[in-house]
Amino acid sequence: MAKGNTAKLHHYVPQGYLRGFATDQNRIGVRPLDQNRKSFISNTRNIAAQSHFHTLNDALEPDGFEKNLSELEGQAIGIIRRLINGELPISEEDRYALSYFIALQSVRGPETRRTIDQLQAHMVRAEVDMGGRANVPRWVKKHLGFEPTEEQAERIWEEATQPGGPPIKLSNRQQIEHMVNTAQEITQYIFMRPWSVVQFKRRALLTSDAPVTLVPHEDEEPWMGVGFQTAWGITFPLSRRCGLLMSDPMPMIRDFDEEYVDRLRQGIIEGKADRIQAGSAVLERFFNHNIIYNAREYIYFHPDDEAFVPDELPEPELTSMKADIFSDWEFDGTPVFKNASASNPDHSRIE
Repeated sequence: MAKGNTAKLHHYVPQGYLRGFATDQNRIGVRPLDQNRKSFISNTRNIAAQSHFHTLNDALEPDGFEKNLSELEGQAIGIIRRLINGELPISEEDRYALSYFIALQSVRGPETRRTIDQLQAHMVRAEVDMGGRANVPRWVKKHLGFEPTEEQAERIWEEATQPGGPPIKLSNRQQIEHMVNTAQEITQYIFMRPWSVVQFKRRALLTSDAPVTLVPHEDEEPWMGVGFQTAWGITFPLSRRCGLLMSDPMPMIRDFDEEYVDRLRQGIIEGKADRIQAGSAVLERFFNHNIIYNAREYIYFHPDDEAFVPDELPEPELTSMKADIFSDWEFDGTPVFKNASASNPDHSRIE
């Protein structure tokens, strides 16, 4: 396919999903977390999207991944609609397909890409500094494949050791590979949880540009972090009137023998622990609180549901984690470890 015929605007939150929060004309409310900007109404095709977000310029079909993603999304949206209509349990195959879609959704946004680029920059910054200024030519030869001039080595040292590290931006292919591999790893932690489909009649749910939220255990401190394996729960709004809560299975299997645990796991896979639950004001606030505080830049809602968006919102968070452990490191050009620099083996900061 000619490059001029490829799809250009790629959604990182699928349009089919967003329509569950929109009018019949696909109109949807948007509330920026930036307090200097006001809410506005848009079309689902114009939000949660970036130009050529999944384009692979080196591929025979540059938008081939986007097309494959659209097929996966279509299957998942069909399963979501069935859950909204009260079909539970679903088949093991459908359960896995939706689990993978949710896992993929959790790592496909621009905040994940920015985080990966930031982590890579901090790693390069630390690695170059640990070798010391004199070791830069050797580092360049090993990692970049050429022998730099003294001027090039100095420029690389200055860029690598600046606050935040060097300006690194991974390719779309590298980012997509990371996204797919990560989603495959975390799918099991969604697939193997009991599911509750929470249905609301009067109250409404919001969604955001990062709609998959990890809920920590109550006794965990904020600094401890939370992951798909350890989370008390995972929330995912399915539509303005329906949410999916995936709870921790550990209380069900703790202190039991292996045979019982295996039977229980199989029961979870078959949906025997799943249930449909009536929504309440408490559950609405629970879902919407998690959505709001996991959002990165935008909250999305049905135009009739703006009353469920609070006045006070968190600040925008453009990455999914911080990578500043080396931010206060002093870069003076000497190697971190003794003998790190062949030109000056005894001059180091850590003996």
